[in-house]
Amino acid sequence: MGGSGRFRTGRAAVSLLAVLGTLAGAALTGAAPASGAPRAAQIAPGVRYAQFDIVAARGVTHAHLLSVDLGNARVRVNLLYAGAVAARAAVSRLADAKGAVAGVNGDFFNISEVQHPGVAATGASVGPAIASGTVLKSAVPNGQRFGPSMPPGVTTGAVLGVGTDRKARLDNLALSGSVGTPVGRFTLGGLNQYALPVGSIGAFTPAWGSVSRARAVCGTDTDRAAPCSTDTYEVTVRRGKVVRTADSPGGGAIATDTTVLVGREAGARQLRKLPVGAPVTVRSRLVSATSRIPYRFALGGYPVLKGGRPLTGLDNNTAAVRTAAGIANGGRKLLLLAVDGAPEYRSGLTVAEVATTMRKLGSVDAFNLDGGGSTTFVARAPGASRVTVRNHPTGGAERAVPNGIGVFSIS
Repeated sequence: MGGSGRFRTGRAAVSLLAVLGTLAGAALTGAAPASGAPRAAQIAPGVRYAQFDIVAARGVTHAHLLSVDLGNARVRVNLLYAGAVAARAAVSRLADAKGAVAGVNGDFFNISEVQHPGVAATGASVGPAIASGTVLKSAVPNGQRFGPSMPPGVTTGAVLGVGTDRKARLDNLALSGSVGTPVGRFTLGGLNQYALPVGSIGAFTPAWGSVSRARAVCGTDTDRAAPCSTDTYEVTVRRGKVVRTADSPGGGAIATDTTVLVGREAGARQLRKLPVGAPVTVRSRLVSATSRIPYRFALGGYPVLKGGRPLTGLDNNTAAVRTAAGIANGGRKLLLLAVDGAPEYRSGLTVAEVATTMRKLGSVDAFNLDGGGSTTFVARAPGASRVTVRNHPTGGAERAVPNGIGVFSIS
């Protein structure tokens, strides 16, 4: 790393402390941040922001980095979202609505539905989501996800989370749930997700929002573009009893004491056994693959670095604007990275370069989040009560996204 503050991937590793220390007095080349903010600053106690250049295989790209000390009693991390799973808003708006001092965009999401004419995109995220300890949703089938290909062996259940012990970790969260009825117990195959497994039953709660549930029965477990199922059924359960049935998924806000069950194929056939007035009990939870510590916050994406080693099969051909998160210091340090989308830096990073970069910044584990036009990095200036956008979004303005990672300062 030279006096220009550039950080070269593929060369000797440098620590996060070295990056922050050097950048504090460095004159970086290239575009200034969108907000004109200082190039290294304390955003809040335990939260620091820095910028630097990365000379990658396809050219120089500019990076924005937030260092979050989870060991600091005044620091918290939580999910930013627009109040419903199937809703989107700009990261700056999400951060200000919750009082976050900084944040980045989060999971990949159901951004379009060109393969299913007449079916509206939901805007809902791909993976599991937990906010303030409350489970909002589970993951769609692997073949239904949006975003670049995942490394071999990785599923849509992959999450970055922070537990009640205030330590960050990578994990996998799987849905475990059931529908208790007079004719038997049915397995629950989905929770507030835009795509249900073939032959399953999915539950939609008030957390879903008011967007149509029609997308949930489109595609298959291996083909997102496959036609929508014509063998469907919907059952509305209020206060533990069936109050309404329908042959196809509906829409509109779901009342606080209500769960809507949507079935496709075999799941639809099971739901057709339930008449109006039948007692129904719906139970669901997310089961961790590795941790016994409950999660206060979690969102989807996919791992690129584990135990200090990049995962096998990471793409090293397609460079793009990226957002990523890294974990260091035994889970007590969270690093949030966003590549700038200014035209002169838009060559970006490959996913393999993201893993290399996060490792050189001191991460032991790292997680790739949605990128391209979604990449957004926001933070407050000293003394400000609202965040400003520190990067240049590739579309010239912030894209509305379903969720993000919010960093909070507790007085």
